Amino acid sequence: MKLYHALCNVGKFRTVFDFGGRDVAHWFPGHMAKGLKQMRASLKSVDCIIEIHDARIPFSGRNPAFQETLDVRPHLLILNKMDLADLSNQQRILKKLEKKGVTNVLFTDCLKQRDDNIKKLVPMVVEIIESKPRFNRDENTNYCLMVIGVPNVGKSSLINSLRRTNLKKGRASRVGGEPGITKAVLTRIQVCQRPVMHLLDTPGVLPPKIESVETGMKLALCGTILDHLVGEDIIADYLLYSLNRLGMFRYDLLNFHMVSV
Repeated sequence: MKLYHALCNVGKFRTVFDFGGRDVAHWFPGHMAKGLKQMRASLKSVDCIIEIHDARIPFSGRNPAFQETLDVRPHLLILNKMDLADLSNQQRILKKLEKKGVTNVLFTDCLKQRDDNIKKLVPMVVEIIESKPRFNRDENTNYCLMVIGVPNVGKSSLINSLRRTNLKKGRASRVGGEPGITKAVLTRIQVCQRPVMHLLDTPGVLPPKIESVETGMKLALCGTILDHLVGEDIIADYLLYSLNRLGMFRYDLLNFHMVSV
């Protein structure tokens, strides 16, 4: 009914969304401490952290626990699903991230059969690693990377894309359209031969505390939370509200774009 009235009263778009006192904690029942513990235990063999996030929400929903517990290695931020994002403000996104201390950023579309940006990843990682101490592994020319991120942003797709691009091999990591496919830190997966490079896939880890219900809704819109935990109706209503607010009146629910938030 809300959707019907919102569509009919196009001259009366909402300026504020009524979250109805919803509790974010209900959507995020745990802080996935086991996953973080596994990641920390694997850090001693890791040369670089690859954090992957959804390009539609480059500033919302990144897990601060990653910075607190894992940001002791060189870091590259991958903003994936760029085909779904509005990148007209790409330079503004990069400048805002730089102010937050994130200087190494790469936009990707890991489901694309041939993504030119994926080809840039290995040279970028080598440059990042070689610009910093190798943690007592100076004589070892092999590289081990850890892929981290919140659920369903494309960690496994990134691994498979790198294998397809650099090794001409098929997928090695399971991919799914809903969050929670990867359950634990996996064994090393080779993604490049020259140089020899392996990645560790990890489970998606949500923040123990979401800064606001609206941030939680943006994560839900991007599929990082199972729909039924939030409610399909409220997700659809918030999507309609967002499209109206942005002046996007085609209501293309299958390929929506979000302003960088």
